[in-house]
Amino acid sequence: MNSSGPRVGVLALQGDFREHLSVLRGLGADAVPVRRAAELDDVAGLVIPGGESSVMDKLSRLFGVAEPLKARIADGMPVYGTCAGLIMLADTVRDAITGQQTLGGLDVVVRRNAFGNQNDSFETDLDIPELGAPPVHAVFIRAPAVEVVGPNARALATLDDGRVVAVEQGPLLGTAFHPEMTDDHRFHARFLERIPS
Repeated sequence: MNSSGPRVGVLALQGDFREHLSVLRGLGADAVPVRRAAELDDVAGLVIPGGESSVMDKLSRLFGVAEPLKARIADGMPVYGTCAGLIMLADTVRDAITGQQTLGGLDVVVRRNAFGNQNDSFETDLDIPELGAPPVHAVFIRAPAVEVVGPNARALATLDDGRVVAVEQGPLLGTAFHPEMTDDHRFHARFLERIPS
């Protein structure tokens, strides 16, 4: 499919990358899967999908993508992380498995599986002033939560109990939930707005 939109990648090592590719293409982006460092060179932004953050970490290092991706993040490439992707972007992770690393970039502390296991998955509506009305219907599956928002980041969405579930910092965006699983694609659109034209 030809697209006049920006060329963006979805990290396709593990997780629900196909759904993100579909959403981004639906928004007019030239969205491509990224599995290797050379493919990373061809994109202006990247989505890191949900999945298993520890597996994604291992595969990103095994495939030689982690270090080039850290460098691109440091250089200001727009990146959007959902669920496990948020964990990958966090500077600090609580309850990480032994040896687990992150790409970093987001000045936040994130807790893995903050809401419990798969059986504790849930859906809720979030009022997000930056996105306007209506509320965002959010799907949480073995989701993380942001426990500390550092001075460089800012919270975009908070649950009723005060836990932060969406953050941004310059060109970086992270959500603890899965907007690719709903028909509301405002977060993906917000990510695409960060891509230089």
